Amino acid sequence: MSANAAVRGPKPARPTPQVTVAALDPALTAGRGATVNFVEQEAENAVTNGTIIGPDTAAYTLAAEASGRMAVKLDSAGQFVEFTLTQDANAITVRYSIPDAPTCGGIDAPITLTAKSGRARVETKTLTLTSRFSWFYGAYPFSNDPNVDWPTSFHKSEPDPITKPFHPNHFYDEQRVMLERTYRAGDTIRLTVPETTNAAWYVIDLMDFELVAAALPAPENSVSVVDFGADPTGAIESSDAFDAAIAAAQAQHKTIFIPVGTFQVNRHILVDNVTIAGAGNWWTIIRGKEVAITPQPPDPPTHTGVGFYGKYGRFGGSSNVHLSGFAIEGDVRERIERDAVNGIGGALNDSTIDGLYIHHTKVGLWMDGPMNNLAISNSIVVDTMADGVNFCSGITNSSVTNSFFRNNGDDGLAMWSRGLIRRPFQLRRRHQRLGFMLAMWLRGLVRRLPKVPENANNVFDHNTIQTPVLANGIAIYGGRDNTVSNNITADPIREGSGLHAGVRFWSTPFDGCLKFINNTTVRAGTLEMRWGIGLGAIWFFAQEGSMNGRIEVTGDRYLDSTYNAMMFVAGPWREKPGTPLLSRRPRWRRRTGQYTIANVHFRDIKVDGTGTSVVSSRVDGSATFQKVVARNVGAAGINKCGAFGIVDLGGNDGGWMNTTTCDDRPTIVPPPPPSAW
Repeated sequence: MSANAAVRGPKPARPTPQVTVAALDPALTAGRGATVNFVEQEAENAVTNGTIIGPDTAAYTLAAEASGRMAVKLDSAGQFVEFTLTQDANAITVRYSIPDAPTCGGIDAPITLTAKSGRARVETKTLTLTSRFSWFYGAYPFSNDPNVDWPTSFHKSEPDPITKPFHPNHFYDEQRVMLERTYRAGDTIRLTVPETTNAAWYVIDLMDFELVAAALPAPENSVSVVDFGADPTGAIESSDAFDAAIAAAQAQHKTIFIPVGTFQVNRHILVDNVTIAGAGNWWTIIRGKEVAITPQPPDPPTHTGVGFYGKYGRFGGSSNVHLSGFAIEGDVRERIERDAVNGIGGALNDSTIDGLYIHHTKVGLWMDGPMNNLAISNSIVVDTMADGVNFCSGITNSSVTNSFFRNNGDDGLAMWSRGLIRRPFQLRRRHQRLGFMLAMWLRGLVRRLPKVPENANNVFDHNTIQTPVLANGIAIYGGRDNTVSNNITADPIREGSGLHAGVRFWSTPFDGCLKFINNTTVRAGTLEMRWGIGLGAIWFFAQEGSMNGRIEVTGDRYLDSTYNAMMFVAGPWREKPGTPLLSRRPRWRRRTGQYTIANVHFRDIKVDGTGTSVVSSRVDGSATFQKVVARNVGAAGINKCGAFGIVDLGGNDGGWMNTTTCDDRPTIVPPPPPSAW
């Protein structure tokens, strides 16, 4: 770009600055989601001479991956977005997208930040934005190589010829910036495209504004990692110094303090019976490079990187670990399933994680059980390649509370009660081909395997999950007596939705009572691209077994659902091989031995806006509905294919129970914006 391309024209009108939560008026989500130290403003509500893109819900588009499904595109020198502060702030977070390099790997590009107090320009600096941690291509688990080929199965199902790069996604990244002073309400922060840049365009999604407190002092009875050789400038790798500090703190029964600085750590730090405290997650940064493991082991993983890990559950796990007040900045740029390059990992019993900021890791916190009594709170996990948090296999009495998640590459929050070594074994036609006696022997063998510990008595409460690129905001895969309460999930992109429960991925069955209480979904109910039908804002999937454990859904709010509000499914019938995916018309019908979903109970639910139906069912079973109120419903209230019972317990309002159909692809009627009841 050159100065000759600078934008000329009338000065943009100055709208009233709007603070939003999940791109909504905060009054619509009051009492739910995380209480955070920042306020969020959407770029589409700011002053700009750029182009507003969206709204759009189609996967693989910049607008669909933006918060609120809208953003601002700047593609000429001089174009800008300007935000007006609504409260004091000395730090910002900008969420943005810039193009990939032509041959992949990302680019770095400048953008000019200008801060004004009144009419006086107080501060100007150049930010360096990057696309090195975004732009994935191909099929799951994805690659950052635009030349990656797709599996044969995908070629057969796509209606159009395969072209490269195929289906780029995961476009956005974010950057935190400390300002030189504290600005007041009414002051402005502007981002402007410079005269010279290598980026063909910039998309600005939003900006967060925060008043960061002073750095915390060292706790009493503590030792500093600097005393053991850790380098706060980041020039020298400090892993060994961290290990030495941990050993000394354990021996002396002291806390480890990580002072202000950026510390380079390029491998896992093993933690057990130790407290590690930083000066605050804006001040204490643990930054690491992803490093290939040499010599290459015959089994995974193949890389290591920065992370704090307990001993794995199969080795007894770690206990009494307390981590707080620092940031973990990873260097993970693609998703390799076998790599354990997560911010926090292993098993941590009787432990706490509080006030962390985790960025650019594969998973934010992947907890491997069995383990008991871990409390994660007041943390931020953004721009991960996979999940924000995953409770995997035998996690009990543990919680994630008051935490914030954005742009996770898989489920934002997941409880995966993995039960791989013991699954119900049903004698089906494909097994009969092995011979009756062999099939019976296999069934008996599976039943004699030891029972896998299940996830039980865990809580996800008062969290905010925004724009998960793949899968769900919150997902529960099997387990016993778990609770999902007071959360906000917004803008899921594809292959999932806002809230989900499923017998999937070799999970244990649901037992006891799974509770969804007082959650809000926003612009969920996405398109399931493999099936070509819409999901519910909350959806239940009996993929590998029936769901008969009690599930209670109470007090939820489903706002602006692209398709359905509530969905029950056991999977579609497949068309003949070679039928293009988007032209398939799956027939949902009964068959002997089909999995069922039953014992699900909805009460005190409000549905404000659905593109299609309130309830969609593609499975046998039943659910009860009491005081479910709906408005702005785009199609028939009930879209039911199969013998699924819709049990009316009274108090249901809005007329949604009066119309029933069976339609795989009803016409979508975009609902109006949500409003107060």
